[in-house]
Amino acid sequence: MKLASLAESRLGKVLYEFRREFVWVGVFSLIANVLMLTPTIYMLQVYDRVLKSQNELTLAVVTVIMIALFAVMAVAELLRSRLLVRAGVRLDESLNSLVFHSSFRQFLTQGKNTTVTTFTDMTNIRQFLTGQGIIAFFDIPWSPVYILVSFLLHPLLGSVTFVFAAVQAVLAWRGHVTTSPGIAVSSDKAVAASSYIQSKLRNIEAVHAMGMAANLRPRWVERQEEAVASAGVSQDEQQRQQSISKFFRYCMQSLTLGAGALLVLDGQLSVGGMIAGNVLMARALAPLDMVVTTWKQFVQAREGYDRLEGLLDEFDVREEGHAADEVQGGVVAEALSASAAGGSVQILHDLSTRFSPGEVAVMVGPSGSGKSTFARCLLGIWPETSGKVLVDGVDVKEWDRRVLGPAVGYLPQDVELFDGSLAENIARFTEVDSEKVIAAAAKTGIHEMILHLPKGYDSRIGEAGSALSGGQRQRVALARALYDDPALVVLDEPNANLDEAGEKALAEVVRDLAANRKTVVLITHRPGILAVADRLLVMKEGRLVEDGPRDEVIERLKDRNQASGSEPAPPKALN
Repeated sequence: MKLASLAESRLGKVLYEFRREFVWVGVFSLIANVLMLTPTIYMLQVYDRVLKSQNELTLAVVTVIMIALFAVMAVAELLRSRLLVRAGVRLDESLNSLVFHSSFRQFLTQGKNTTVTTFTDMTNIRQFLTGQGIIAFFDIPWSPVYILVSFLLHPLLGSVTFVFAAVQAVLAWRGHVTTSPGIAVSSDKAVAASSYIQSKLRNIEAVHAMGMAANLRPRWVERQEEAVASAGVSQDEQQRQQSISKFFRYCMQSLTLGAGALLVLDGQLSVGGMIAGNVLMARALAPLDMVVTTWKQFVQAREGYDRLEGLLDEFDVREEGHAADEVQGGVVAEALSASAAGGSVQILHDLSTRFSPGEVAVMVGPSGSGKSTFARCLLGIWPETSGKVLVDGVDVKEWDRRVLGPAVGYLPQDVELFDGSLAENIARFTEVDSEKVIAAAAKTGIHEMILHLPKGYDSRIGEAGSALSGGQRQRVALARALYDDPALVVLDEPNANLDEAGEKALAEVVRDLAANRKTVVLITHRPGILAVADRLLVMKEGRLVEDGPRDEVIERLKDRNQASGSEPAPPKALN
């Protein structure tokens, strides 16, 4: 890849920043490969000069020179290796944040959880760039130098070395053609099998309780067998290529020695030249042989590079967006529509409404009417939308999330907590402000409960909040949503797992938010919370069928039911 095109993509720009390091690696490779001629020259001197002259002083001098040159070569190789390792560490530091946020955005917008594959790709690239594979590519340009020196010893030796190097290059190319597809396929199947079992482990309690493990096992075994079979075919082909390459390499070295011996018998070459020619042959083929050996790493790194490049280019993270000194929390939806991934199913249809600071808007409607999708659209986290959602007059997707995020409180329908302490979860894993954490916990009525735990706010809750009950998880998540007094609060089924005391605490929280000029959007299936509503929105089949002051909407619904001849609808009939 040309440097100009390398610097065009996001991943290419990161790698382009390391061009100076790779130039120095090339310089150290030059020194190391030139000094690789030391054994050849030393051998020629010993056989052709020392043994003939029987001069011990000459032997001592050439030996000292040889050791000094080997020391320089060792230092050059050490510096090259250390430079590559440090460049690999810096590369990881440069990429990990970009890859993390891009993977996050991909999962948010497409629902594809490729995190394991993505970070494996990043590891493969780093390992290739710091291992023997990249060194082999730096050494390959020196193979013609060794072939040229072989020609200087004798044209026949040079010709033999050139032919054998060409054969080895053809074998390397054939290995690429035959093994690359198999490596890619086996890798994909292994990831598919691993992802399948990981997705089931996330619901292990339900799987175990209902005896589903035995039913799921054959499905996983089928994927696993495909992965193992594919890996076996790929490994067989790789081993076959390596065996063929090794066979030719051994034959070539021996035939080179035989060709040298023939020249010695004809008096055209000295014994030292014969041995030196064999050493040069080995050095000329060593990089090519290393390429064959590390070809799997190269293919994995190349495939990983292509995937990461596509990920970073498609889901590039804007470093800056709209920012404001203070978020007011006013929200306007204009002709908002939303669909499932790929646009196959329309969920919301042309919704227009607004939510103002100090107002409590409660949304009700039957299951599947689009309430939760609407909540996600208001926060800018639903991928397939048309129309606009404006927060303080600015498109929600144009906001800098580092500014808007802390000003938003969101309680999703499916509560998700993270492995860490209670304080860290409530503080959203920022630097914990004890006063703000306690204030948020007190608002939701869990402060006393937390104090009774062995370690209080430092108690760890386990992955996904496994150490807490469902109601406790929901109240901790509500405290997280209320942390640091957000301007916009969206609560999706906040009372689903709450007891009577918890629901009263929730009502007090909502009233307090409204009194402090916060914008509150609350989705519910339970009628008790309707008492705190200023506005009532009714959703049905992805459309807003009612939107207005609470009492007026309830009266209209009663009148509509009476006009249709049915009994007056109790509050819960709004659900």
